[in-house]
Amino acid sequence: MIEEIHIHDLGVITDAVLPLGPGLSILSGETGAGKTMVVTALGMLLGNRADAGAVRSGSGKALAEATVMVPATHGAVELVEEAGGVVDVETVNGQDEAQILLSRTVSAEGRSRAHVGGRSAPVGTLGAVGETLVAVHGQSDQLRLKSAVAQRKALDEYAGAPLAKELAAYREKLARYRTIVATLREIKENMRERALEAQSLTTALEEIDAVEPISGEDVQLDAESEKLTNLESLRSAALTAQAALSGTDADDEPTANAVALLSHAQQALDHESDSDAELADLATRVRELTVVAADVAADLSGYASGLDEDGPARLAQVEQRRNALRTLTRKYGATIDEVIHWADTARTRLSELVDDPQRDEELRSEAHALHQELLERSQTMLELRRKTAEKLSRAVSKELTALAMPNATLVVSVEPSEQFTEYGRDEIEFMLAPHPDAKPRPLGKGASGGELSRIMLSLEVVLSEVDPVPTFVFDEVDSGVGGKAAVEIGRRLKMLAKNLQVLVVTHLPQVAAFADHHVLVTKSSDSTVSDVRVLTDEERVVELARMLAGHENSEAAREHARELLRDATA
Repeated sequence: MIEEIHIHDLGVITDAVLPLGPGLSILSGETGAGKTMVVTALGMLLGNRADAGAVRSGSGKALAEATVMVPATHGAVELVEEAGGVVDVETVNGQDEAQILLSRTVSAEGRSRAHVGGRSAPVGTLGAVGETLVAVHGQSDQLRLKSAVAQRKALDEYAGAPLAKELAAYREKLARYRTIVATLREIKENMRERALEAQSLTTALEEIDAVEPISGEDVQLDAESEKLTNLESLRSAALTAQAALSGTDADDEPTANAVALLSHAQQALDHESDSDAELADLATRVRELTVVAADVAADLSGYASGLDEDGPARLAQVEQRRNALRTLTRKYGATIDEVIHWADTARTRLSELVDDPQRDEELRSEAHALHQELLERSQTMLELRRKTAEKLSRAVSKELTALAMPNATLVVSVEPSEQFTEYGRDEIEFMLAPHPDAKPRPLGKGASGGELSRIMLSLEVVLSEVDPVPTFVFDEVDSGVGGKAAVEIGRRLKMLAKNLQVLVVTHLPQVAAFADHHVLVTKSSDSTVSDVRVLTDEERVVELARMLAGHENSEAAREHARELLRDATA
């Protein structure tokens, strides 16, 4: 339930706080006083598009805020907490109640900001929370009621979870069916293009397979090519270093080299190492150097001996292989690994392009099975909708009787079509039979504005039983209605407000008389500023007199107003 609405610099309203209570709240006022701004403010809080033109002239931004109380288990609480907002919970009459704060600002430049539970949030989050709390209906809803989309939505909402579950399973199968049909169509329609693509891939794969590239081979061959190109300089460097470490002269006699010098140093230290521990440690370290130098000299000798004597021949082989690999990398990837990956992908695509009678038959068989299942699920949904249509028709027709249309019947037609859609194969149409002998006609052709108002109200009353929101807002939905029908609409709104909070913007005194709370929007003498206030009992009489006759000071009008109030109370 909305406890309070705060509006600042929106339209002609500079700053107003609108307290709302449970039951039926009526909002009235002269034309142009700003009643629509209240509905606009609620629309902002429901995530509707923010209109910079609604910002009061001379102001930088407009603000709409609402304080809402719901049971602590309500779905809106979870949405607010998921958005990072704060929800205050308190115990009222033994029940945990949650207070939610919603706000929205729109600047004169058109920028919009939303807050949920005191935390900044996307407008979409604000709208998601608002949709669970408030349902707003205006005269435009009467026009939407004529559309097949709105009629199908109303019927499906009334059908509830059983239809929703069946529809979800149907959509899953439909998505797979459409994918298979599209694949089969592509195979048939693009056969020539697919053949050319398959031929191109086959040629490319034959070229790659002929070379038989190995992962990382290009890097390995680059290194080997560099080595073979510098073979003689590598051998010379190794032998020179080996000679410096342990070389001999022409008679194989040791010459001055690192190993010989280190051996001489070691012998000198070994003679005296027993005399001093520190010198002994140094001798050990020299001995280790001698061993390392000898090992490196041996390795250098082996390296020089191991250099391929057939280097030029091997280099020619390496360069030939590198050229073959470079041909592939120019066409299919920057590296051989990329070429191999391209080839793997190409093989997968080629298997899809090449005519495979078995695969084609498998797809056709799966498509046939899915088609049969879609027919079965469509038939199940048709039966569910027809059963729901009868129930909805009875319930709405009963409501229409209470709204001074005792002979009218809402006929909900559900007929199968040939085409599968996201919602099944059913064509749904709401029709009105004004009396038992009349042929039902579509709402867009056979219902007046006043009748549409009452049909929409009847639908809301019925649908509120299966998917209720805490608050309903009706913006002049009683347009085109008067007399006894207006009284019955007021009475029905009063009944709806027994279990829900209902806010109604109206010009009809017959409807306003049923209010639990009557809120008046008044404008200044120059029509630039509006004020909002809750009326006392006597002030209600004055306002009803104005709504009845346009002369709030007329005693006859006031007496008529008192009579309306007495009848509404009775």
